Amino acid sequence: MHRPLSRWLFLGTTLGATLLSASASAATDIRFQLDWRFEGPSAPFLMAVERGYFEEEGLNVEIDSGSGSAGAINRVASGAYQMGFGDLNALVEFLAENPDGPGIQGVYVVYDGSPAAVFARKDRDIETPADLAGKTLAAPTFDTGYRAWGIFANANDLDADAVTWQSVDPALRETLLERGDVDAITGFYFTSLLNLEARGMHEDALTIMPFPDYGVPLYGNAIIASEQFAEEHPEAVEGFLRAFNRALGETLADPEGAIDYVRNRDGLIDVELETRRLKLAIEGAIDTQDARTHGAGAIDEARLAESIRLVAEAYDLPEVPDAERVFTSRYLPDQEARMIFPD
Repeated sequence: MHRPLSRWLFLGTTLGATLLSASASAATDIRFQLDWRFEGPSAPFLMAVERGYFEEEGLNVEIDSGSGSAGAINRVASGAYQMGFGDLNALVEFLAENPDGPGIQGVYVVYDGSPAAVFARKDRDIETPADLAGKTLAAPTFDTGYRAWGIFANANDLDADAVTWQSVDPALRETLLERGDVDAITGFYFTSLLNLEARGMHEDALTIMPFPDYGVPLYGNAIIASEQFAEEHPEAVEGFLRAFNRALGETLADPEGAIDYVRNRDGLIDVELETRRLKLAIEGAIDTQDARTHGAGAIDEARLAESIRLVAEAYDLPEVPDAERVFTSRYLPDQEARMIFPD
């Protein structure tokens, strides 16, 4: 006996829906915490979501904005998020202060060099690090430049105690420098420079000292993961990094196009400003000679060990975490896949 065509269509539709439902339920959920707002540098993360790169890896990724590296690290440690984006030096601090706490590791270095920089007024006769002696600097207490000041000072033969610090709210930092209330500030290069320009203070009025250019070998922000999650779902972490690496390569090739994905997430952004911020992040922290040599995402073991030692000393940490606790390369795409920098 022949079944009616509508019967077969119904069965086919039901089977298709069941298969789609099973596929969706099989996807691994990852809540991902950014370190800051949806700005230019978040483009590759948002691109990987919108273009379906995470989905192709069997992942259901939700990306949330953040309020600082420490917050991102703490939220991953709490189990509220499985992965995040934060300063590797802040991770060193967390591990040193929580030796028996939940394991968290860096799994992909995005900022191969720390974006921290000193911004000083030229009209205060500041041209070199030595000229900062006797001057007043401002920064939030959690700022990487403030925390790692001792490393910068030692690298440039400057007494770390030769300056006076003001602890300030992040929103006031650049305003104080523009008004002349302080002589210099520290901040992320691609953040403070744009904030100063928005206040009418341009590069020709500033002496800018990026930490990597002044002898500070610290790494910057990295993708971090809960060790428990990574051990239980290694294929999910590997898939996340493959998808992100793919999106980062496309962001490097076309920053202007990548900003569309930030605008799609936050329609109120200043597209021109965030495009410039992204390019500054690429030029100053992502596209470095080390990254071109070893491939995006990787670390140099000797450099990481030295960075950890310097951070432990500068932050006065109770212990020096092993490099293996801070970063693992086991989930990285192979080196060939990470050679993503355009000629």
